[in-house]
Amino acid sequence: MDTLAIDVETYCELDIKKVGAYKYCEHPSFQILLFAYAFNDEPVEVIDFAQGEELPQKVKTALLNPGILKTAFNANFEINALKKYLINGIDAEDWQCTMVQSLILGLPGSLDMVGKVLRFEEDKQKMKEGKALIQYFCKPCKPTKSNGGRTRNLPEHAPEKWEIFKKYNKQDVEVERAIRNKLNRYPTTENEQRLWELDQCINDRGVGADIELIEKAIECNNSYNKRLTKEATELTGLSNPNSPTQLKRWIGERVGHEVKSLTKDSIPTLIKESKDEKVKKILELRQLMAKTSIKKYETMQRARCEDGRMRGLLQFYGANRTGRWAGRLVQVQNLPQNHLPDLDDARNFIRTGQFDKVEFLYDSIPDTLSQLIRTAFIPKEGNRFIVADFSAIEARVIAWYAGEQWRLDVFNNNGDIYCASASKMFKVPVEKHGINGHLRQKGKIAELALGYGGSVGALMSMDKKKNIPEDELPGLVKDWRDASPHITKFWWDVDKAAKKAIRERTTVVLQFGLKFIYDPGVLFIQLPSGRKLAYIRPKIEPGPYDKPIITYEGLQQTSKQWTTLETYGPKIVENIVQATARDCLGITMQRVEDKGFHIVMHVHDELICDVPKGKGTVEEICDIFGEPIEWAPGLPLKADGYECNYYMKD
Repeated sequence: MDTLAIDVETYCELDIKKVGAYKYCEHPSFQILLFAYAFNDEPVEVIDFAQGEELPQKVKTALLNPGILKTAFNANFEINALKKYLINGIDAEDWQCTMVQSLILGLPGSLDMVGKVLRFEEDKQKMKEGKALIQYFCKPCKPTKSNGGRTRNLPEHAPEKWEIFKKYNKQDVEVERAIRNKLNRYPTTENEQRLWELDQCINDRGVGADIELIEKAIECNNSYNKRLTKEATELTGLSNPNSPTQLKRWIGERVGHEVKSLTKDSIPTLIKESKDEKVKKILELRQLMAKTSIKKYETMQRARCEDGRMRGLLQFYGANRTGRWAGRLVQVQNLPQNHLPDLDDARNFIRTGQFDKVEFLYDSIPDTLSQLIRTAFIPKEGNRFIVADFSAIEARVIAWYAGEQWRLDVFNNNGDIYCASASKMFKVPVEKHGINGHLRQKGKIAELALGYGGSVGALMSMDKKKNIPEDELPGLVKDWRDASPHITKFWWDVDKAAKKAIRERTTVVLQFGLKFIYDPGVLFIQLPSGRKLAYIRPKIEPGPYDKPIITYEGLQQTSKQWTTLETYGPKIVENIVQATARDCLGITMQRVEDKGFHIVMHVHDELICDVPKGKGTVEEICDIFGEPIEWAPGLPLKADGYECNYYMKD
C-alpha cells in the first residue's frame, strides 16, 4: 500500500495545552501555516499555505483515498486540523499513528525523544530550533513599540526565520518516516489498529458538559475564597495572606521559631503544636483555601467545544507498559468520588446559585464542589448515562493466570472476594455484615495491597485509616501469601521466565499462551490476546542481597526522563494483569459499540454510554461485559452497572 506521511504547522490564538486539539482546531483564528508531506520514500515537499500556496490535487485525492495509508506522529492532531480547515470526509480508518506505534514499543510519546532513544543520526533528529519558531509563528505575540504593536508574527516579519521554519516542518516528516520505517518490523496488530480507530471515534464524539453547573461552581469557589482571604487579612494584617513567604514570617514571629514549610503534611503538626489561637485559626484557614482547587471545572470551561461537548479526554496507549488509556485535560482517571447522600440537592443548589444553602447544609464548600465534579458530565437531551464496569477485574485475571482455584470458585459463584480472602487467611467464616464481618476490611486491604508482591509497606499505604495495628501487618502478609500459594508461585515463575528469555535470548512459554520473547534489543511479553508488551534494551544485572534483577530502558513516570528502570517478577505480573484487564475492556468496548451503544467516556475498567431513554438496559450492557473471550477460556467476567442523569459513582 502507498503511504502519505504528513506534518502540519498551525496558528491559533488558543493554547492547545490548555484547551486540547478539538477546541484549538475549531477556533475561528485557527489556520494551517505549513503542510509537509511525502509519498512513500519520495523527497518531502512543503506547501506554504501562509503565503498563498495550495495543496496539489494528487494530495487532496490521496487524503480521501482509503487505498493510500496516511501517517503522522500523533495523527489525531493532523486529522482534526485537516477536517476543520481543508477537507471533509477524512476518516481515521485510513490513518496510522506513528506515536501509537512508538508507545506500543515502550518508547516515549514525543517525536524528539523517540529520535534520541532510537539513536538516529543528526539529520534524522527533530530540529532544536523548533520550539522557538513555534513560539514565534504559531502563537500570538505581545504588542510592543519595537514590533509596531502587532499581536501576531507573519512570514514577512522574519523571512529568514520563516525559511528555517519550513525546514523544521520538512524535517518532522523525515523523522516520522524514519521512526515508522525503523518500527515497521514490529507491525501494530489489526486488533490494536481497530481499537485505535474506535478510540478516535469516542474522542470525536465527546461528552456533554453542564456549563451552568461549571460556571456556578467556579463562581461559588471564587466567592468563598474571597471571604477566606478577607478573614485571613483581617486576622494577620498581611497584604497577601496567600503568600507562603509572608505567612511563614508572620507565624514564625508569633511562635518564636522559623517556620520552614506550609504543606498539606506540615500544617496539621503546626496546628497541634501551636498554643497561639490566631496561629491555629490562620492555619485552619490555609487548609480550607488549599482545598478550594477548581482546576478541573476551569479546564472543562476552557476545553468545552462550541456544541457544548468536551473532546480529546482520553489518550490511547497512554500507559507505556500496560497500554491502558491515560486521561488528558480534565484527567477523568482521577476524578474525586462522590459520597453525598443528597447529591442531587447539592448539585441543584450550586447550579442555581444558592451558595448559602450549600454552606448551611454541608460540611464544606470545597468538599461539596469536589464531589460534584463528576456530575458536570451530562448525556444528550433525551438520553441518560448507562455506566458499567468490570467487577474486581484484576483479582479475577490474576487468579485465572495463577490457577488459584478457590478464588475462581468465589467469582464463579458470585461470592465476595474480600470475605472469602479473610476467611481463607484467618480460617474462620466471614460474612459481610454478619459473622466475623469485622475481618472483611482486613481481607479487603490485603487483597488491594498484596497481589503484586506488596508487603508491610504496601499494607500501611493502603490502610489509610489505620484500621490494622502495625504489629499485625507482617502476620497479615504471611497469612495472605499462605492463602494464595498459586499466585505467589506465579510471581516467581514469571520472574524466572523473563530472566531466562533475556539470558538465553530465547522464548519461554507459560500458561494460556503467555510468552516471553527475546528479540534483539527488546523483551516482548506476548499476552493471550496476541498483544505484546515491550521492555527496551533489557539486561540482567546484580541487585540487592546478591540477587540478579532485570533492568530495561523506559520513561520514569515522575521525572518524565528516559532512564534505566528496574523490575522483577511481581511487578511484571502487575503489568501482565493490568494489560490483560485492558484487553478485556478493549474487546468489550468493541462489542458494546457493535450493539449500537455509544461510549462517550471510559475510566479505568468502566464504560459510560450515552443512551436514549427507552433504549437498552443496564442488564443488557452488563451481559456484554460478561460474554466469554475466546483467548481467555475460563476467565470469569462480571460487571455491575447503573443509570444516571449525570455522571456519578453509584
